[in-house]
Amino acid sequence: MKQSKFVLKIQREIPKDADSKNAAFLVAGGYIDKTMAGVYSYLPLGYLVLKKIEQIIREEMATIGGQEILMPSLAPKDNWQKTGRWDDLDVLYKFKISDGKEIALNPTHEEIITPLVKSMILSYKDLPLYLYQIQNKFRNEVRVKSGLLRGREFIMKDLYSFHKNEGDLNNYYDQVKEAYKKIFKRSGIGEQTILTYASGGSFSKYSHEFQTLSESGEDTIYLCPGCQIAVNKEIIGEIKKCPNCQSVELQEKKAIEVGNIFKLMTKYSQAFDLSFSDEDGKKKTVIMGCYGLGIGRLMATIVEVFAEDKKIVWPKEIAPFYVHLISLGQNEFAEKVYQKILKEKISILFDDRDLRPGEKFFDADFIGSPIRLIVSEKSIKSGGLEVNFQAGGEPEVLTVDRAIDLIKKNLAD
Repeated sequence: MKQSKFVLKIQREIPKDADSKNAAFLVAGGYIDKTMAGVYSYLPLGYLVLKKIEQIIREEMATIGGQEILMPSLAPKDNWQKTGRWDDLDVLYKFKISDGKEIALNPTHEEIITPLVKSMILSYKDLPLYLYQIQNKFRNEVRVKSGLLRGREFIMKDLYSFHKNEGDLNNYYDQVKEAYKKIFKRSGIGEQTILTYASGGSFSKYSHEFQTLSESGEDTIYLCPGCQIAVNKEIIGEIKKCPNCQSVELQEKKAIEVGNIFKLMTKYSQAFDLSFSDEDGKKKTVIMGCYGLGIGRLMATIVEVFAEDKKIVWPKEIAPFYVHLISLGQNEFAEKVYQKILKEKISILFDDRDLRPGEKFFDADFIGSPIRLIVSEKSIKSGGLEVNFQAGGEPEVLTVDRAIDLIKKNLAD
């Protein structure tokens, strides 16, 4: 993509109402645009990042048998009354439609998917079943803040699993844990993201969260420095040592929740009479699990972890463009480099604009491509173009072919 044709809305100043790093960088960098408190549009740059995160998630869901569906944002009052959450869930948006019936905007989809699968599950032969969606969610938050970390409209991946017994649920639950670890590793925050014990509520003794260590985090966790397992502040109670290895005292840390997984057991399947016939023809209640991951929230968390000094460096799998080619002065050589990289099917943004170098580099810092290539009269005289790996290392001037080989090797690693 040529930058002269790409829609960019990069600002020279950080928004005055930004209350977090992700809000400041993503708005100023032209990734998102604030419509109202807690509601954002994703602009072309931000949408590219969003879609790359979604692709990682889809690939990892496929490895554990997840099949993608899409459920509605609207739900009838009756569904929410059956689970008792019409009156108990204080973030639920409720309103009347033209015929006077009351409906809700879904903040989560247990009330939709449970009756939905009744026609899919008849006997034990139909189990297990794993369905997921990527969908907008709505929560009537009293206080929205921190950019994409806490909003009224947001994008979630929800996976729901359906099982004939608890042992089967436990086995799949562990598979999802590993899939989540792969998602966070591929998204660049694997080392900072900790599996955390959380309250299981009415479902089970424990659920689990995935918490990314960050000083800007709203959550407090207690981390085992040995096995890197943590406990959420809400369940710490009298726990003084790691619940996993039992050997060391826990350390208090700030973190951002990027995912959570629950064993729902039969809470929702009982409410909707979701059952199956076992091997002996006896009616049994389906056992359920749910596994959430905030996609916009993950994007914001990556910015909170990596952005600094008006500069973003995106992890390579989710960068809007893997390579940013900057031409200092219009010349044919830069165009030839661009066309050659395009033929290699490498994601590239070519800054062909007629602007001063300082303006181009300012914008490039917000765009945050992992590799920056600079073509100038000086680089051409030295034999090619300057190659900069933004995550570290010294820039060097290489021939075009050598630069492409290095880029391809880095992509494959």
